[in-house]
Amino acid sequence: MPLPTAFHDIAARVNNWGRWGPDDELGTLNLITDEVVRAAAACVRTGLRIPLALPLRRQMVQTGAIPGRIDPLHVMVQVNQELFGPGTVACNDDAVTMGLQAGTHWDALAHVSRSGLLYNGRPAGTVTAHDGAAFAGIGTVRHLVSRGVLLDVARAHGTDRLEGGHAVTPEDLEAAEELAGTRVRAGDIVLVRTGQIRLCLDGDRQGYAHPSPGLSIRTPEWFHARDVAAVAGDTLTFEIFPPEIPGLWLPVHALHLVEMGMPQGQNWDLEKLSTACGETGRYAFLLSATPEPFTGGTGAPVAPVAVL
Repeated sequence: MPLPTAFHDIAARVNNWGRWGPDDELGTLNLITDEVVRAAAACVRTGLRIPLALPLRRQMVQTGAIPGRIDPLHVMVQVNQELFGPGTVACNDDAVTMGLQAGTHWDALAHVSRSGLLYNGRPAGTVTAHDGAAFAGIGTVRHLVSRGVLLDVARAHGTDRLEGGHAVTPEDLEAAEELAGTRVRAGDIVLVRTGQIRLCLDGDRQGYAHPSPGLSIRTPEWFHARDVAAVAGDTLTFEIFPPEIPGLWLPVHALHLVEMGMPQGQNWDLEKLSTACGETGRYAFLLSATPEPFTGGTGAPVAPVAVL
């Protein structure tokens, strides 16, 4: 099914190809300058540190709907093993098998292609079964620290959790911005809270998956106008699911990752952060969120920490 004209029109308006040069692999992360990070550090008032990652364990987020994206399978490979003979120091080692996008993670720009092209017009064929992503893989992101801003859309609607099927609009983002008392600015990492992850934390994995609230196809232009560096949310699909436009699957993924070159994150636990921001009245903070540097990866786990 061809992409509708409305999608192509938005894509043309938000496209960043060539903005940072023909060989650029970082996209909007280029907006996080030294000055942006210095300003982000000034957000720290109390030193309160809030983890934003889900625990990595079996039967956490994944439901089997996405082939191969499995929750972590953790095994011990050494248990109190005296490697150098009896009476020597004993070691415990473990191993894990998991989908790189299974838990709290960032999607790399190479995660999605459109019409045979990745971000910056590179061929989708640069992602191969043997080597993974040769261009714009997650391994190119070696540091990711900036000012984070929580846009608590659920609280702005006067609820703990948006219902499935709620499309988060630019108007919703601006209402959450007003609640936060701060304006999203260039180089920020925006965290969009719907409260949907509360279902997952309560053990309702199927309810967490479908249907899901999420970003509307109208929001990429809002993020583009603000020069946002990256966006993360607290849902499995990131954007509204099922889609707003029947048959148009994952359009926000394509607009963010392919056209804008803007990383996006899923399955972030924003509940404790929401409480802390509400209690302090401060919704901007220093955010450390560097992904694991898997060479060739199209995504990677992250253990983000907000510092207020």
